[in-house]
This record gives sequence, C-alpha cells and structure tokens, in this order.
Amino acid sequence: MSVKPPLLKRVSPGAWTALAWCVSVAYPSVVLGARPDHRPVTSSDTGLLPQHRDWVTITLATLVAFTAAALLRRRPLVATGLLIAATVAETEAWRSNVQLPPTALPAVAVALCLVTATCPRRTSRAAAAMVVGVLFGHLALLSEMGGGLFLTGTTIGASDGGLLVVVIAWLVGRSMRQSREHAETLGARTAAQAVTAERLRIAREMHDTVAHSIGIVALQAGAARRVIDSRPDRARDALAEIEAAGRETLAGLRRMLGALRRADQEAGSEVTAPHHMSGLADLDRLTAATTAAGVRVDVRWHGERPPLLPEIDLAAFRIIQESVTNVLRHAGARSCQVSIDCRNADEVAIEVTDRGSGHSSIPGSGYGLAGLRERVALLHGEFHAAPRADGGFQVSARLPVAGGA
Repeated sequence: MSVKPPLLKRVSPGAWTALAWCVSVAYPSVVLGARPDHRPVTSSDTGLLPQHRDWVTITLATLVAFTAAALLRRRPLVATGLLIAATVAETEAWRSNVQLPPTALPAVAVALCLVTATCPRRTSRAAAAMVVGVLFGHLALLSEMGGGLFLTGTTIGASDGGLLVVVIAWLVGRSMRQSREHAETLGARTAAQAVTAERLRIAREMHDTVAHSIGIVALQAGAARRVIDSRPDRARDALAEIEAAGRETLAGLRRMLGALRRADQEAGSEVTAPHHMSGLADLDRLTAATTAAGVRVDVRWHGERPPLLPEIDLAAFRIIQESVTNVLRHAGARSCQVSIDCRNADEVAIEVTDRGSGHSSIPGSGYGLAGLRERVALLHGEFHAAPRADGGFQVSARLPVAGGA
C-alpha cells in the first residue's frame, strides 16, 4: 500500500504560485484600500496606498499570472518572466509610477523559490538574475522620472524591500535544493551499504553452508579410497556419508535461493511458507556428521538453554559449524570440545577448542573466521579466535540474547 505524502507536499508549485498571486492582488484592496480616502498621503505612504483601481488591467494581469503558474514546471523562465510582467502591470493598476512594494512580489518570490529548489542551477540563476534585473531597472526608471530617489540613496524605498524578499526567496530555494540533494546522497549511500551488507550476508551463508559439507565429503572420500579394497563395508559407509552431506548441502542452497526469491514471490501472486533456519537444535546432526568423518565432537551445555532470536540461534550454530569445520580441515586433531554457556541470562557464550596444530600459524585468517567476526559484530557481540598457549586453537564468542536490540 502506497503512503501518501503530506498535504502541503501534494500541492503543486503552480498552485502555490497562484495562491501567492491571489494574496498579492487582495492585499491592497482588503487592507490598504480600507483606509479613509480623505487621509493625506505622506512620504511614508508612497507606493503603499492605492491611488486608483484599473480592474481591467488587474484582470488581465491575473490571467497572465495564472498562465505563468500553469507553465512553471515546464517553462520556468517563461513563467518567471510572465509573473514579473503581471506584477508590474498589477502594481501600475493600483498605483501609478511607484516602486514595486514587497506586497506585490509574493507570487514572484514563491516562483523563484520553487524554481531554485527544483530546477537546474543554471535555470535558477537565470530566473534570479531576471527578477533582480527587473527590480533594479524599474527602480532606476522611476528614479529618473521622480527626481533621482534611487541615485541619491537617501531613502530605503519599497523596491529595496522587494529586493530583500527576492534574495530571501532565492536563499530558501537554495537551502531546499541542498537538503534534497543531501537526502538523495544519503539515500543512495544507504542503499549501496544495504546491497553490500546483503552480499556479505549471502557470502557468509554460502561459505557456512558449503564449507562444512565439502570438508566432510573430502575426508570421507579419502577414507573410502584408502579402505575400498580391504574394507568395502567401511568404504560403503563413507560413500553414504558423502551422499548425505551432498544432499544436505543442496537442500541448504535451495533454502537460500528460496529466501532470495521470496521478495519477488511476495510482490507477485503467491507467498511460500518460510523455510527452516538452522540453529542450535541442529547441533546433534552436526556432531554426528563430524564424528562420522573422523573427528569426535564433545558438546557441553552449561545452564538452562534460553529461547533465542532466530538470528542469534543461527549465528551460534554457524560459529560452532565453522569452528568444527576448521578442526576437520586444518587442525589435524581427532577431537574437539564445544562449550555452550547459558548461565548468564543476558548472553550466550560459545567456546570451541582443539589440541591440533594445523592452523596455529595463521590465526584469524581465511574467509570463515572473518565472516564469523562480521556476523558477531552485526549482533553487537564479542568474537575471538587465536592459538592456545598450550597448543591447539580456540574460538570463543559472546552473543547477546536480545541481539543487541
């Protein structure tokens, strides 16, 4: 279900410009036109009080302004020029030969703000230059007609206030543009990071799913080759283990591909049932397969096993699986010990040790341990893998029960 944007964002730029024009037209009539006609006009009232009402010109200017509002998105510079012309005509229709007051410029300011926020920089600069040029040109023309008010600079006139309004509108539009570009940059960066994280997660799952089974297959195949002539029954058992490991690996790959395709299926017509996710409940199956491959796994539980979040349960299983796989492939040991400590209610502590010597020279190397370290870091846990002082290798991890939430 699509989420509707806020009400103010659903209003088009043309509608905002047309609304601002209506305000600029209504202001002299409703506010300034309500003053007594017999009040004398002072110098402070110059350009503010209406001197006459040319409704024909005001109507034509309004039609031009509405046309400009309709063209604002497609032809921003043309729309800005039409709005400026309509503003000058509307000002002359109310007060002849006066400066452009700030109250006559809301539509121009709104249009300039929106053009600056949404259009290319070259277009926004051209629109700003057009508005400022007309303001200065109009003020210079009036100064020549009215005795050099602009040239002397002794009075801050209405056009100076209008220039300030235009500058503020341009700055607001520029700030809106920068905020949008910053949000787009952050969005693109977040999307790229999400894609990278998902690729790393898939790579870890692929490694954890395949490496253990391939290690068992390699060991069982070597054992079968050595005893196929003297002990056919042992060779037959080894081939059965190879077949079981291969089937398990294929099933894991199918589950992973199904999870990757689930989003497309949910976007389409049919949603499949969730697949089984590995966890500590599969530890017996893991130890049986490893023992059959020639490495005995001694599992010790400490404390009552708490209910774990799926990602914590999966991470704990993967840590044990990868560590046992490394013992199979690199340690040269005949056994290893797995300790799972659940006595602390806030975390699960896992420790896998062996007394082999095959991988003690390169602690922490390889994709497997690096993947485990990344997996534990994502869950805000602690991970350590290094050779033991008295020989062998040790992998230890602490996972928060709540997953670092």
